[in-house]
Amino acid sequence: MIDIKVPAVGESISEVTLVKWLKQAGAYVDRDEVIAELESEKATFEVNAEQAGVLNPIGKEGDTLKIGDVVAQIDETAAKPSSNGSTAGAQATAAATSAPATTAATAAPTATATPAAQAPVTSIPNDIRATPVAAAIISDKKIDAGSITPSGAGGKILKHDVLEALAHPGRTPGKELFTRADRREKMSNLRKTVSRRLVEAKNTTAMLTTFNEVDMSAVMALRTKYKDKFKEKHGVNLGFMSFFTKATCYALQEWPAVNAYIDGEELVYHDYCDISIAVSAPKGLVVPVIRNAESLSMADIEKKVVELATKARDNKLSMEEMQGGTFTITNGGVFGSLMSTPIINIPQSAILGMHKIEERAVVVGGQIVVRPMMYLAVSYDHRIIDGRESVSFLVRIKELLENPDQLLFGKDPVKALLEL
Repeated sequence: MIDIKVPAVGESISEVTLVKWLKQAGAYVDRDEVIAELESEKATFEVNAEQAGVLNPIGKEGDTLKIGDVVAQIDETAAKPSSNGSTAGAQATAAATSAPATTAATAAPTATATPAAQAPVTSIPNDIRATPVAAAIISDKKIDAGSITPSGAGGKILKHDVLEALAHPGRTPGKELFTRADRREKMSNLRKTVSRRLVEAKNTTAMLTTFNEVDMSAVMALRTKYKDKFKEKHGVNLGFMSFFTKATCYALQEWPAVNAYIDGEELVYHDYCDISIAVSAPKGLVVPVIRNAESLSMADIEKKVVELATKARDNKLSMEEMQGGTFTITNGGVFGSLMSTPIINIPQSAILGMHKIEERAVVVGGQIVVRPMMYLAVSYDHRIIDGRESVSFLVRIKELLENPDQLLFGKDPVKALLEL
């Protein structure tokens, strides 16, 4: 038997939580095959089989384990199942399931096969089945298919189920009304870390927030004009994050105190911009870092944002990808937030909050016009950043976003030409 132990994942981490077994007891695993998922206070990581053999799990899902604890054992002396037997078993399973699946597909195509159900807002996941009529209503009414309780054979959503969900929005059909049941869940290591750091930020910094608003007309027009060519050239969408990251980097270099932090009795200034991007992952808030964002192009920034967001969603972020960072950007606008006061990501000294773009009546040149406006917020540590610096920093971001042609040089092209 070979012991599989919890690996060391960081100097300050002494315990982890066993989140999920990816292989069941008695299963034959190959060398380096992923067998389990562990979660530390900072990230989720995988455990691999050190040798091929039969798996014998020791820990249970939800257990808290110390670094070095045995999480599983592998019997490397066990013989590997013959490929013929495995193939025969797989064919038998496929044969047993293919008949009803084919019949169901012929008699009533699933919602994923109908064009109406393929709209991004109303697409039905692969593990949810519905009759054509039910799928059509879901598409037309833009209902979340996951919130509907199916009553058909094999967990299929019927027309009645959809109509019941429409008649009683916000309530699960068949669920007891006016219940007062409580439910307790163990707080994950990641959630405990987020809680501790947020309270620490509130208690140890002189946090203050300043606000401004930015007219997004120029950025939106630029995206509309070039988004197709940008996607064709770089293979990634032209989003708002690259504009905000680029503008933030220029502003940080003009106001270095916003890009610094306090270390004991010293101020640590950074000649680079490592921008942390707040991402809402399935298990909590994570903040992966874009290194040297000031040196990246718009396309490079967009590619990095997509890469980090995808890893966060799949719980694949490494410790290195979340450590460091000199300044944070968070976008509450994706959830509909109109205005907020973001909390500093310590030990950093400031954080920029983006919000929902909303058309509002504003006065331009003495005339009332409708413009797509966004409120911006910068929370900062007043111990290191003065009011003049924080306000000027945010105003600079506003100027760059309202004049995106300045993002190439960080200043007005004409003034750069005239060296003014």
